Amino acid sequence: MDIVIKIFTNHIVIAALIGWFGSQGFKVMTTLIKYHKFDLERIMGSGGMPSSHTATITAVTFAIGNTSGFEKPIFALGLVMTMIVMYDAAGVRMAAGKQAKVIKMIISEIGEHRIKYEGELKELLGHTYLEVFIGFVVGIIIGLLV
Repeated sequence: MDIVIKIFTNHIVIAALIGWFGSQGFKVMTTLIKYHKFDLERIMGSGGMPSSHTATITAVTFAIGNTSGFEKPIFALGLVMTMIVMYDAAGVRMAAGKQAKVIKMIISEIGEHRIKYEGELKELLGHTYLEVFIGFVVGIIIGLLV
């Protein structure tokens, strides 16, 4: 039990949780305001403003830098990981979302009865550069304040 308490009182973990749940909570609120519906899927869903993956890893990285020092190798490692996550969010996952959209159009044109696919292809996978940038800024603020 002592380990669980240590984990959840670790300010680096707290920064990560605030980054994640804060960003995802913001997505739920904006969906509620924009579409007038409560969409609980937005709590765990990807895509949207801001990038919660970016906000989370950035909050962790800057909390580590604030604690250990921005000149330390662990901060450099975190910063490199942050850049990889940002690239993935805006590049790879955005491309995958666009591909899912095209595949759905192809299936629709050919006819769903001719192509059997189990499940739903998600189009909202990645982020725009603005969504990633806002996630980065949010993460810096959280990481420095926690």
